[in-house]
Amino acid sequence: MTEYLIDTNILIYYLTGSLEPEEKPTIDKILQESFNISIITRIELLGWKGHSPEGLIKARHLLDCAQCISLTDTIADKTIEIRRDASITLPDAVIAASAISLDAVLVTRNVKDFAHVDGIKLYNPFYRIDSA
Repeated sequence: MTEYLIDTNILIYYLTGSLEPEEKPTIDKILQESFNISIITRIELLGWKGHSPEGLIKARHLLDCAQCISLTDTIADKTIEIRRDASITLPDAVIAASAISLDAVLVTRNVKDFAHVDGIKLYNPFYRIDSA
C-alpha cells in the first residue's frame, strides 16, 4: 500500500470544502487509509488564523485521526541535508524530510516548493487547475 503524507494546504482546502469535486474521493480515501502528517502540519493547521471557533474544533477532530510524524534525529538529519541542497524553508524541509523518511508521497498543492528536493514523491490534487 502506498503511504501518503498530507501537507497543511490540502487539509485547509479539505476543511473549507475547497477541494476539486473530482479529487475529493481520492483525498477521502487517502485520509482513511494513510493519513500521515508532519508535526509541522499539526502546528501550521492549528495555528492557522483563518479558523472560525467551529472550524478549529473540526480541525482538531480531523487531526485526532492522523498519524503525526514527530521530529526525530533521523528526520532532523534529513532536514539539514535538504536545507543544504535545496532552496526551501525550514518548515517545508521538515515536511519533505518526514515524507522521505516515511517513504510516502507528499500530497500538496505547493509542488514548486518541493520540486528541487531529491527523492521526494509528490501528488497535487489541483494539477489540472494549476497546469492550465
